[in-house]
Amino acid sequence: MTIDKFRSKFIEEASDNINDLENALLILEKDSTNKELIERVFRVMHSLKGGGAMFGFTVLSEFTHNLETLYDQIREGSRVLNRDILNITFESADHMKILLSDENLTSAENKKNHEDLFSRIAKFIQNKTNFQPDKSDIKQNVSDSKLKSYYVYFEPNHDIFANGTNPLYLLDEINSLGNSKTFAHFNKVPPLDTFDFHKCYIYWEVILATESDINSISDVFIFVEDQCKLEINEIANEDLTINKNFIENVAILALERKDVGIVEINKLVKKYGSSEQAIEKIEKNKESEPIKVSAKENTISSIRVSSDKLDHMMNLVSELVTTQARLLLYAEKSNNPELNTIVENMQKLSRQIRDNAFDIVLIPIETMLTRFQRLVRDLSHELKKNVVFEAIGAETELDKTIIETLTDPILHILRNCLDHGIELPEVRKKLGKPEQGKIILKSFYSGTNVLIQIIDDGAGINADKIRKKAIQKGMITENTVLSNTEIYDLIFLPGFTTAENVTDVSGRGVGMDVVKRKINELRGDVIIDSAINKGTTLTIKVPLTLSIIDGLLVSIDKDFYIIPLSVVNKIYVIVHEYIADKFNNLIVLDGKQYPFFSLRKELDYNSENPLNERVILVTYEDGMVGLVVDEVIGEYQAVLKSLGKLYKNQEIISGATILGDGTVSLVLDSNKMIKKFSKKIELTNKI
Repeated sequence: MTIDKFRSKFIEEASDNINDLENALLILEKDSTNKELIERVFRVMHSLKGGGAMFGFTVLSEFTHNLETLYDQIREGSRVLNRDILNITFESADHMKILLSDENLTSAENKKNHEDLFSRIAKFIQNKTNFQPDKSDIKQNVSDSKLKSYYVYFEPNHDIFANGTNPLYLLDEINSLGNSKTFAHFNKVPPLDTFDFHKCYIYWEVILATESDINSISDVFIFVEDQCKLEINEIANEDLTINKNFIENVAILALERKDVGIVEINKLVKKYGSSEQAIEKIEKNKESEPIKVSAKENTISSIRVSSDKLDHMMNLVSELVTTQARLLLYAEKSNNPELNTIVENMQKLSRQIRDNAFDIVLIPIETMLTRFQRLVRDLSHELKKNVVFEAIGAETELDKTIIETLTDPILHILRNCLDHGIELPEVRKKLGKPEQGKIILKSFYSGTNVLIQIIDDGAGINADKIRKKAIQKGMITENTVLSNTEIYDLIFLPGFTTAENVTDVSGRGVGMDVVKRKINELRGDVIIDSAINKGTTLTIKVPLTLSIIDGLLVSIDKDFYIIPLSVVNKIYVIVHEYIADKFNNLIVLDGKQYPFFSLRKELDYNSENPLNERVILVTYEDGMVGLVVDEVIGEYQAVLKSLGKLYKNQEIISGATILGDGTVSLVLDSNKMIKKFSKKIELTNKI
């Protein structure tokens, strides 16, 4: 692996660490005395400092060194964490992201900002006047502090030298944390004729007595976690390294014999009250019932995979699904029973592979939350508004491509909520509202779709004001009749804004049209619901994934179309005469009346209607609508392909897929199709 790959890996891990830092700071802002969170911030600084120095990010390493010192003061109790320190840490987190891309500070603006932050942090470190702890408390803390003993099992992978890691440096850092006894093992070193000096065959076990917690010990191995077997366990509330009997008898016995583990010995110590009695118990059981506890192998629960590899995997899965469809068609024509059996098994396997691939590329919405929380925090302070952000259902998962595309639109919506929606504290007080406004991001599954709602309890949207502005801009006439939902949809038109003054945050009429377009590109939809002085709810509806869907293959004339199977409720066979010239496009099925649309008519087919047609009942909003087609072929796994730039404005078509015989089939978006056809009928009725 080249040094560039190591640097790239460090940048990825550093970005995750900075994200974790921001998350911890946001929680610390509400609970500044939380020692666990302070320790978490300190560990991030420590990791960035060490990793930066190792991979050539010297400026980042020096910058985080000062921050580490500052949080070490907070950690040891010589300083209180206040809003000023939190603010400068937030600024530093933003600057650290810049240092990862501009490590040599080539930008004059970045260099100036770096020097300013560096100077301010240095002043914080030098000035401890904001807190003077009581000396009696310090003495009490020192006298009450007790070392804890930990067992560390560290077995590097054979190829650990290949990435430039020296295990002895890691052991040296472990030893620097406190008192320690280290035992090296050479029993896995091969004979000389098979020995490879490029490989590591030695492993170690350490008894460490320290005041540091288990997280601090883990941080020593943070960059080699996936290149070793590692176990860290707390084994005693005392310093076992100075217990002669334990070290000379228990530890050596356990480490050399290998049939008794340190963790098991600790259990015996607790059971019998002392290490001496534990030794006696072990000696008695040596020959009769040896206690076997081996060092726990560190199984890897997750791995980091590049986005390019995931995209490539999804492309291969898509090709597999397409090829499988061709194979199925060939098997049906061959009338070979054995081949049909094989193809059925292949179909099951390809579906399982597809579903597993989907699970891999799905990531939780909570990965976006830190950016949203930072925006609400920073912008509410700037606008002098008191706003709290809350997330519900953040564990809901979406395709990573959808997550990436949605981030910016949601950020823009949040800006509008803060600028136009949430009122100033004094205004809210006069209206009888709590002075603190609230923005909720709520996400949940709805069939094969995910709904994301951004809810605020602010001023709401004035439909009359929007209507007047639309008339003024010539977007509608005074005689145009629109529902509230249709009026709210005007917000998404390019250049539309009701703001009287342009601010740095919003008001230029640029943005909501982009939000709509980005969501449409994801085959999604956005709906606004609002009430004056009560608030606004903006709902974004997007599919779980963009690449493959389960569909219902249908035909009109000789053309094939696919309707998403998730919206299909029931299918009826009817005589064409039964629906011909139906008043108001209403049909009675099973004693219930449903609106319907003939796709043959709406898509402008001029050929003769078949004698029998199929009505497919699909879900739409809170009810169901019938879609009339010539034939229903059956279920089909559709690999979605883009129609390209020339057809990107075809809203009712999600994309296209290639059938087993090479025929192209269009994938229909039933929701947008019904919405468009409904408006067409309304317009016709008005005329």
